[in-house]
Amino acid sequence: MGRKPRISKQTKQLLAVLAADAGRWRHGYEISQETGLKSGTLYPLLMRLSDLGWLEARWTEPERAGRPPRHEYRLTDDGAAMARELTAAEMGQSQKQEEAVKGVVLA
Repeated sequence: MGRKPRISKQTKQLLAVLAADAGRWRHGYEISQETGLKSGTLYPLLMRLSDLGWLEARWTEPERAGRPPRHEYRLTDDGAAMARELTAAEMGQSQKQEEAVKGVVLA
């Protein structure tokens, strides 16, 4: 397996939102609303995560006549595992920062 890609702040944010309910399918607009990411950032990230095998996508039929089909997305098992790993790493980094601050003596 190749090396892990570098994970941007936006990708971490996207993975965190998707991991909150990893098995649920979501439309891009819903994800955009939850993450605050603009479409020009969000959709390339969704495609990249899909290419990595961390996200699966499917087309759904429109809910109302006259609407186009829509893509839905959800994390794969690998994507959910990566989201958990990133969360654990973030928590560890936060704990290290707190310990470093405690060691600082204010003059």
